[in-house]
Amino acid sequence: MDAAVARAFDPKLQFRFPELGNVQGTDAIVLALKPDYAGDRVFAFGVGVASMIFVSYNRKTEFYLTDALDAQKLYNSARNIEIAAWKLGNARDSRGNLLILSNDASGDVANLSFEREIGKMIAYQDVMAEIAAQRTNRIIRRAVQSLAVAVFLPI
Repeated sequence: MDAAVARAFDPKLQFRFPELGNVQGTDAIVLALKPDYAGDRVFAFGVGVASMIFVSYNRKTEFYLTDALDAQKLYNSARNIEIAAWKLGNARDSRGNLLILSNDASGDVANLSFEREIGKMIAYQDVMAEIAAQRTNRIIRRAVQSLAVAVFLPI
């Protein structure tokens, strides 16, 4: 697991992995949730979310006072994380089994730690979108859609 995480975040690879067909962002998330996908679903999903967030920050890891972020990209990535979380909790194989087990409410004590982490990522992106919008006096176009038929927003 540690090696996979280190590889996923290796800056030299820039979220491009041959086993994922070099797809990133929402394309990697969609790949992870395809019932016929035979690869590492967790890796594909993680790469998808991480690379989408990376793109929303203009593919930068360091920022200076003069740098500007696109509030709309940050907002869209927050909505995409919501959509990805919904799809993750509902994507099932032909037998009705979840494709990726993330939360578990079947035991005596519900384990919703994944839900909490996803919520934090959404909140961070929303806060950054608001800060970026205020800094540039821009308005964020809000997207309202049903999660059941949601499509990912462009970053």
